[in-house]
Amino acid sequence: MITKNITKYLIACSLCCGGAAIFTSCEDMFEVESDRQVIDPALNQKTDSMFYTLGILKGLQQVADQYVMTGEMRGDLTATNSYTETDLRKLANFTADVTNKYDSAYIYYRIINNCNYYIAHRDTSLRTGSQLVAIPEYAEALAVRAWAYLQLCKNYGEVPFYTDPLTSIGQANSLPDKKDLKGVCDALAPELIKFSGTRVPDYGEISAGVLNSSNSENPEEKKIQSRLAMIPVDVVLGDLFLETHQYEQAARYYFNYLRTTQCQLQQAWIDLTDSQLRTLLKDKMPSSYSMTVSGFQWSRIFNVGTTYDMITYIPLAANRLRGTVTELPRYFGYDFYSTTGGSASSDARFLLERQIDASPSYLALSDNQEYYYTPQAAQGGNTVVRIAEFGDLRRYITLRQVNRNDSTFAVMTKFTSANVPIYRAATVYLRLAEALNRMGYPDAAFAILKDGINEDLTTYVMRGDSLDVEAGRYIRPETATMLQTTVPFLSSANGAFFEDNWGIHSRGTYYTQGSFSPYQYNTIVGRKLEELNGQWSMFNGQWTMADTINAVEDIICDEMALELAFEGSRFGDLTRIARHKNQAALYGSDFGSRWLAAKLAYKHPAVSLLDERNWYLPFK
Repeated sequence: MITKNITKYLIACSLCCGGAAIFTSCEDMFEVESDRQVIDPALNQKTDSMFYTLGILKGLQQVADQYVMTGEMRGDLTATNSYTETDLRKLANFTADVTNKYDSAYIYYRIINNCNYYIAHRDTSLRTGSQLVAIPEYAEALAVRAWAYLQLCKNYGEVPFYTDPLTSIGQANSLPDKKDLKGVCDALAPELIKFSGTRVPDYGEISAGVLNSSNSENPEEKKIQSRLAMIPVDVVLGDLFLETHQYEQAARYYFNYLRTTQCQLQQAWIDLTDSQLRTLLKDKMPSSYSMTVSGFQWSRIFNVGTTYDMITYIPLAANRLRGTVTELPRYFGYDFYSTTGGSASSDARFLLERQIDASPSYLALSDNQEYYYTPQAAQGGNTVVRIAEFGDLRRYITLRQVNRNDSTFAVMTKFTSANVPIYRAATVYLRLAEALNRMGYPDAAFAILKDGINEDLTTYVMRGDSLDVEAGRYIRPETATMLQTTVPFLSSANGAFFEDNWGIHSRGTYYTQGSFSPYQYNTIVGRKLEELNGQWSMFNGQWTMADTINAVEDIICDEMALELAFEGSRFGDLTRIARHKNQAALYGSDFGSRWLAAKLAYKHPAVSLLDERNWYLPFK
C-alpha cells in the first residue's frame, strides 16, 4: 500500500540529498573537475548549475535497466525462455510483487527530490551580460522531474506527489498528496510551458565512461555530447499532453521542439550488402534489384557519440570500476563487459544464455511487411517500384543472427554499446503522428510514415472529395491548412526547415514515398480496416472517419514496434493507446482494454488486463 510504505521512500530520498542536498561528483559518468559538496542551500554561484545538473542526470543511470525491463517485458514484443530469471518472468506474466527487483519507485523519487531541491533553491536571476545563465539548467530540472513523474504514473497509476524538497525525516513523515497522469500534467505543465523553446544545457564533450563497441578491434573510451544526456522541455510537454488526451497541445509542443532544434526525420538505410541480403533472404531476393539511398546507417543510431537520430539517452559505464553498469546487453544475449571474448564486434561475445527473446508477434509483424524496391532496368524513364516479400529489414539489424548451433538464436543489438535511448527523432515523430491522428487528421499522421511532412506534401493534396489514387493524392485540403496554421510545418516561415523530412516506414521497407510506391494511404489503411473488422466485427459496409482514425492508430502502433522495439517504451505506448481507445468509446468504453488484452494474450497473464488496475505494478 502506498500510505503504508511511502515514508521509507521519502526518507531514502531525503538521505540521498544529504539533508542540505549533498551532490557528489559525477566522475563515474560525467567527469567534472569538482568533487564539491553543497552545504549552503543557497545556489547563488554561476558555476553551481553544471554540477547540480550533472548530479541530477547521474540519477538517471539508476533507472535505466528498470525503465527498459518494465516497459518491454510487459509489452507484446518480448518472450521469455528457459534462461529467463524469475523477476523478468514475473514481469512478463503480470505476477510481479513488491519483492521484484525491477519494481522500485524509490529510484524515481530520488531523482525527483534532487530536482525539487535545485528548483527550490536556484537563483535564476544570475546574468552574464544580458544572458540569464541558470535558465537552461533550471528548465532541465523541471523537465527531468516531469519525466520521472510520468514514468511513476505509467508504472503505478496514482502516485504520491510533492514539489518541495525533503531534507528531514519530519517532512518525510508528512504524507504528500497523490496524483494520476492528469493530476501530474495539471500540476507541472504550466511551469514547464514558461520554458517552452529553451534549449537543453550543452557543456560540449564530457566523459561517459562507455565504449564505442560497434566495430573497433581495440575500443577506446569515448566521450559523449552532453546535450544528448538531457531531456528537452517541449518533448516532455508533448508527452504530458499526449498521455492525457490533449492531442492538439501535444502536437504543438512536439512541433515546437522539432522547429526549435530543426530536427529532421532523416533517411536511414539498412547497412546490408546485396550479398548479405541474398544470404539472409535466400529465394526472396529478386534477381533485378536496385537501392540508392543517402542518409545514415540505421544501426549507427545506437552507437555512442552519433547524433543522427538521438535526442536523449542514458550512457552507462564501460566497467564497474568506472561507475554504474547495465545488465541489459546480457539479458538480450551480449557480453558487453567481457574481457576474454575477443573484440567488441566478435561473435564470441554473444551469449546463447540470453534471457529475453523476440515474441512471435514481433517476428510476424516484421515478416508481414512489404519491401518496396526499384528494379535496375526501369523502362521508359519512369520510376518503377515493385514489392518483394522481404519483410521489414530493421529486424535484421535489431536481431543479429549468430551461429550458436541454434537456428532460432538472434541477439538484440541495440544495447551492445551500453546506451539506453530515451528519446529519438523517430520517437517524437511517431508520437506526433499519434497526436495528429487523434486530432482528426489521419492523413497527416500517415504522411509521417509515408512521405515525411515536407513541402513536397502539397503535391499530394486531394482534388475534390475523393482520393486520387493515380496521382497519389491523399492529403485533404483541411489537413493542408492545418499544417500551415495549427501545427505549421508547411507555413511560409517553416517550410524550408523541413524540406528533407523522410517517411519513417522507408527505414525498413525502402521506397514508400510518392505516387509510384505501392505504399499508399488508401491501400494500407484499407487493409488495416479489414484486418481489424475481421478480428472485432466493428462495422458493416462503409467505415467512417472515426473508424479510419482507429485503424491509423493501429498502423502507428505497428510502426512504433518496428522502429522502437526493445528500447523501453512499448508497454507505455500500448497502455496510452488503449486509454485513447477507451476514451473515444467508438466500439465501447472498454474497447481499448479489450484491444490491449488481445495483444498480450500470448503471455497468458495471471490477471485480467480488462481491468486497468492490473496494468500497474504494486507500489514499492
